[in-house]
Amino acid sequence: MTIIAIRIFFVFLSSVSGYYIGSLLGSFSPVWGAGGALAGLLGSSLIILVEMAMKRFSIRNLSAAVFGLIFGFFMAWVLTSVMKLIPMSLQLFSSLQIVLILIFCYLGMVIAMRGKDEFNLIIPYVKFVRQDKKDDIVLLDTSVIIDGRIADIFHTHFIEGRIVIPRFVLKELQQVADSQDALKRNRGRRGLDVLNKIQKSTDLDVRIQEEDFPEVKEVDAKLVKLAKLLGGKIFTNDFNLNKVAELQGITVLNINELANALRPVVLPGEVMEVRISKEGKEYNQGIAYLDDGTMVVVDNSRHMIGQATKVIVTSVLQTSAGRMIFAKLEDAPKPGGWKGR
Repeated sequence: MTIIAIRIFFVFLSSVSGYYIGSLLGSFSPVWGAGGALAGLLGSSLIILVEMAMKRFSIRNLSAAVFGLIFGFFMAWVLTSVMKLIPMSLQLFSSLQIVLILIFCYLGMVIAMRGKDEFNLIIPYVKFVRQDKKDDIVLLDTSVIIDGRIADIFHTHFIEGRIVIPRFVLKELQQVADSQDALKRNRGRRGLDVLNKIQKSTDLDVRIQEEDFPEVKEVDAKLVKLAKLLGGKIFTNDFNLNKVAELQGITVLNINELANALRPVVLPGEVMEVRISKEGKEYNQGIAYLDDGTMVVVDNSRHMIGQATKVIVTSVLQTSAGRMIFAKLEDAPKPGGWKGR
């Protein structure tokens, strides 16, 4: 609503200014005044249309183009200053000056826009802070938003810094929430609820990053490129994105690795109490689960399905999918005793 009010006010001022200028040029003739007001109205309307058409232009492209324009004009000025030392007619010098300005301004704008990622001239990326203070930036991936555990992690204050949610991640999340598949739709809506919970938190610095990379198609590639540009970290639980980002020197916060690191350490010989929930794959095995979801394989416990019992840890196996604990019953029968079913 504020932008609309500014536009209306701009059109009004342009019309009044046009009327005043037209009156001055026409010796305060009402016809000239009306013509000037009409010219101001049409001119301001045209400028507003151009401004609306440029709303898709990124600040990065605009700042890079302005830098290239200034640099190109400066180079053209240097060359024309040198050319003054060469004897030539005024008409030829003026023509060469115009040609050089056009050429160098064009080349400067194009080259600057192609290498805009190296300039870092966008105002939101310029930080005037103390040298001993670093503003950490954490970029959220779609998968970790849908996971849902990030809200609780952020509220524990173990991870600090500015939370950045790229616009293209929001777009992908919206597409998941609008999916025809019921499971995907529910996951997408859950992710939107998690984001809403994070944004409502007053102790979190959450920003929506509008920057997009039209030349890059995949969301993961865009996220990696944005992380390199901002010098931020990627918060994800996507295995492939984790590997790609690490290969490019980007710090990755993997929520699954964090969950594995927080699981209590279990050593062979320790005694724990578990509830046998189902039958194992091997003969006479029972399967139990700890509170954190860790699977416990208990030998000779098939007959105790649905019961709680004490077991002794025999070994611990760490796999890419997680951790598995192998155990035996604390009061396991000796050889020659109970033989099972």
